[in-house]
Amino acid sequence: MTTNGFLQPPLLTRLLAAERILVAGAGGGHDVYAGLPIALALRAAGREVHLANLSFTHLHGLDGRAWEGPHLARITPDTRAAEPGFPEHSLARWLRDHQLPDTVWAFASTGVKPLRAAYRALVRRLGVDAILLVDGGTDILMRGDEAGLGTPEEDMASLAAVAGLRNVPQRLVACLGFGIDAHHGVSHGLVLENLAALQRAGGYLGAFSVPADSAEAALYLDAVAHARDDCPERASIVHGSVAAALRGEFGDVRLGERTGDSTLFVNPLMTLYFGVTVEALAAHHLYLDRLEGTTTTREIASVIADFREELPRRRPARPYPH
Repeated sequence: MTTNGFLQPPLLTRLLAAERILVAGAGGGHDVYAGLPIALALRAAGREVHLANLSFTHLHGLDGRAWEGPHLARITPDTRAAEPGFPEHSLARWLRDHQLPDTVWAFASTGVKPLRAAYRALVRRLGVDAILLVDGGTDILMRGDEAGLGTPEEDMASLAAVAGLRNVPQRLVACLGFGIDAHHGVSHGLVLENLAALQRAGGYLGAFSVPADSAEAALYLDAVAHARDDCPERASIVHGSVAAALRGEFGDVRLGERTGDSTLFVNPLMTLYFGVTVEALAAHHLYLDRLEGTTTTREIASVIADFREELPRRRPARPYPH
């Protein structure tokens, strides 16, 4: 049994006890970048680390040689795709530029049943003994009865898929970018309430920040800037906000045209990781079991909509009082 010490965050204690770790973006887009500081630190500590992401990219346009199995593609700097500048390819190119292992595994955006099969195939291939799901933002922590869920479909597909991989000894979740999901209707007072419930259940693994003066922070900032320059029209608002917070910027920081007239609140809390176990998060979820057997993201959206219609009441947004 892993012992958590005061001088080391419990999430990192558990990851350091593993030998081969899969760090996987849970919600698509640039989520895998949220795991980059942890992945780099684990590699520096001598662990074998692999990167993956649930992809928003139209993977059917990939060179056929990229496919390693149903719904699973191996993206390298040399992978040819119909769609330029997609996050997995940008990250693979950045990794090669820094003389790091440059494969980024891409899961097609599907329902839980095929996604779990793709995860299972990758776990078998890589022999990983830990999976860290990473979320840019905190909407993966929504249990289903909140006033607003953010953008849950991909996050819940990943959570449900990994929750079913009971042969993997460590299955964990880390969220980076507290507060960013407010523009998607997430109440961060309810995020904290959910974390408190997970704390009572023994599934909350604490919080820790990315040290702004660390090598991992410098590399993360460089990777985010590289992705932005690679495809400016799809620059990540989440990671642009986290990067601004790491630089010490505050308040309504202008991140480019994608933020439009939105009022942002960049602040130091965005540099915090919140860690939980997959088992506890899945156990506290209210509709995750209904997603078993889904084969498409559209089915997941339909299940969520039906569940929300059946709710007798939703927990109202809880403002942070101080």
